[in-house]
Amino acid sequence: MDHMTLEQIAALAQVSRSTVSRVINDHVSVRPEVRQRVWEVIEETGYQPNMAARSLAARRSGIIGLVIPRNAQAIFTDPYFPRLIQGITQACNASDYTLSLFLFHDEEEERKLHPRVLRHGYVDGVIITSFHTDDPLIPQLQENGMPFVVVGRPPHTQETSFIDVDNVNGAYTAVNHLLRQGRRRIATITGPLNTVVGQDRLQGYRQALQERGIPFDKALVKEGMFTETEARYAMSQLLAQQPDAVFAASDAMAFGALQALHEVYVSVPDQIALVGFDDIPVAAITNPPLTTIRQPILRTGALAVETLIDLLDNGPQPPRQIVLTTQLVIRGSCGAQ
Repeated sequence: MDHMTLEQIAALAQVSRSTVSRVINDHVSVRPEVRQRVWEVIEETGYQPNMAARSLAARRSGIIGLVIPRNAQAIFTDPYFPRLIQGITQACNASDYTLSLFLFHDEEEERKLHPRVLRHGYVDGVIITSFHTDDPLIPQLQENGMPFVVVGRPPHTQETSFIDVDNVNGAYTAVNHLLRQGRRRIATITGPLNTVVGQDRLQGYRQALQERGIPFDKALVKEGMFTETEARYAMSQLLAQQPDAVFAASDAMAFGALQALHEVYVSVPDQIALVGFDDIPVAAITNPPLTTIRQPILRTGALAVETLIDLLDNGPQPPRQIVLTTQLVIRGSCGAQ
């Protein structure tokens, strides 16, 4: 039967499409009362499962891999990652999948562990995040035929399914807000510029300045690597340029910048306004509370799982490419009334 018929079975049984698929393939994780309800609907409708698809699904392990390549220490220092993993875990639990986490601390570990990620039968599919533009894993996954979804827009998107937020527009909104507050010498602490997210947020910063006819000044740009420590150092360097505002491309970096400013008794927002990106919970209780760009981190993680299950059930074509919107959250650090 076709894709829609299976969705109709799911709607009649009041379960997800992936749950119907697991019932048909005798997956052990489905609750007995749910299994019975699904089979009753199948019998009432006369639905005939596609046997080729059933044979393929029966070989599944029920495990989804989450790959965080290189610089894995960021998972322990950037609050973004725990919230992303929370969203992924909740969606895996809701869909009766087990999550397997692959952390790579350096290039040597990647080289050794890539074969485990790519081995068919070990995981059904992979979610990959926090990659560099030259990361070899995505082409290897494509060549190997392993279903995968990328969190964040990859450099080459033609055949790749991904979940991302509109990083360019989010950064543009942050900087434009500072410009509307009358700030003109706006610095930025970027993410790693060998990542698409780092490049996109820098692009949004540049676009906002360009619209107001403000020349781009390299001296006002420092790379912060998405860590508090790097951002503290970057902020201390930027002080010599006498900015009147700073856009930090993550909340973690905004916290680092705020610490550096407190240390030298620079008043925020009176002397320097500050805007971050993420809206992690701590942003609301800093001193002053942080104006930031809210991105739906939990939803991003959940969508990555839902999209990967869709790929497993229905095949990789066409690629699923989802871009979520962001929202400006105004608090005390930007000086807005």
